[in-house]
Amino acid sequence: MTKWSAVTVGFILAVIVKSFFAPYEFVGLLIVGFITGYIARDGALGGLWNAAVAGALGTIISAIFFIIIATFGGSIVGIFGGLTGFTISGLASIIAIIENLIYYAIVMGITGAIGGTLASRD
Repeated sequence: MTKWSAVTVGFILAVIVKSFFAPYEFVGLLIVGFITGYIARDGALGGLWNAAVAGALGTIISAIFFIIIATFGGSIVGIFGGLTGFTISGLASIIAIIENLIYYAIVMGITGAIGGTLASRD
């Protein structure tokens, strides 16, 4: 049911949208979800599933990039400063990461279903 080629393209595009086009995140996620569902060519349910999985993976990868940047980029004192920043940012942002995970999966899943429906008609 999961087509990993579509999911891979979708989560790479989701990470790009989150990283470089943050002011236009909602519109970007709609487009990325549609593209993922269209690439899956598996009907509405398949498009929804593949786009939701791509959105979830995009959120997880974005969170990992944030943690790496907070750990190594923010250390003035050395590695201990980075680990302190990692602990504080990790504890404070776990709810925000879960919210983004659900948000990405829902937004991309809805338009993925539309893309999958249009692709299955061909």
